[in-house]
Amino acid sequence: MILAIDVGNTNIVLGAVDNGKTRFVSRISTDKNKTEDEYAVQIKILTELNGISPENYEGGIISSVVPQLNNVLLRACEMVISHRPFIVGPGIRTGLNILIDNPAQLGSDIVVGAVAALAKYPRPLIVIDMGTATTIGVIDQEGNYRGGVIIPGVKVSMESLTGKAAQLQGISLESPKKTIGTNTIDCMRSGMIYGNAAMIDGMIDRMSREIEGKPSIVATGGLAKAVIPYCEHDIAIDDDLLLHGLQIIYDKNKTL
Repeated sequence: MILAIDVGNTNIVLGAVDNGKTRFVSRISTDKNKTEDEYAVQIKILTELNGISPENYEGGIISSVVPQLNNVLLRACEMVISHRPFIVGPGIRTGLNILIDNPAQLGSDIVVGAVAALAKYPRPLIVIDMGTATTIGVIDQEGNYRGGVIIPGVKVSMESLTGKAAQLQGISLESPKKTIGTNTIDCMRSGMIYGNAAMIDGMIDRMSREIEGKPSIVATGGLAKAVIPYCEHDIAIDDDLLLHGLQIIYDKNKTL
C-alpha cells in the first residue's frame, strides 16, 4: 500500500492505494504557508481516521503543480511514513510517450491522468480534468499523448465574473432546472453548468475530428460531478483516476 498525493492549486488530494484499490481519498486545502509539520499532522490524522496505520505504507508518490510545496510535502511524508516519496517530474519513469513540442512543459497531473486512463480505458482517449483549470488531453490509438487544451476552471470563471461585475453575486453550483434562466441566479447557474458542459461537448467534437477512431472519454477532478452529467457525450467520471495513475508510476520506479 502506498500514500499517493496529488497537489493542485486549490486542493491537495491524498489517499491510500493498495494494488489498484483506493482505501481512502481525502481533500485538504492547498496552502503555501503551511509548514512540513502542519502537513505531516494532517496526513497522519487523515490516515488514522480512515483506519490505516502509517507504518502500513511501503512508500509514497507525489504529483504537484505547486513547486513551492514540493520539498515541504516530501519532508512531511517522510515524517509520517518513514519513506521518501517519489515525485513525478524529470527523471521519473512514466511509460507515456509525449508528442507535444516540449514534453517537459506537460503538467505532472496531466501525465498522471493520461497514464491511468491508458491502463483503464480503450484507445484513443480524451481525458478531462476539472479543477482550478479544466484540461482536456488527447491520447491516440498508439498510446501517444498528442496534446490538449487548458481552459479557465468553473470556479475561476465564476470568481472572475462576480469580481468584475458589480451587480452579480457569488452563487453555489447547483444544477439549473432549465437552460433559459428567468432570474439572475438561474441565469448564472445555467451559464456555469450548461455553458461549461456545452464547451466540453464542443471541444470533444473538434478533437475527435483530428484523431483516428472514436475516443473513449473520461473525466476526473473536483468539479467533474457538477458539470459532466449535463454533457451530451458519454463521459465516464473517475474520481480516483490520478491516484491510480500515481500507483502505476510508483510501481514503474520502485525497483530503480
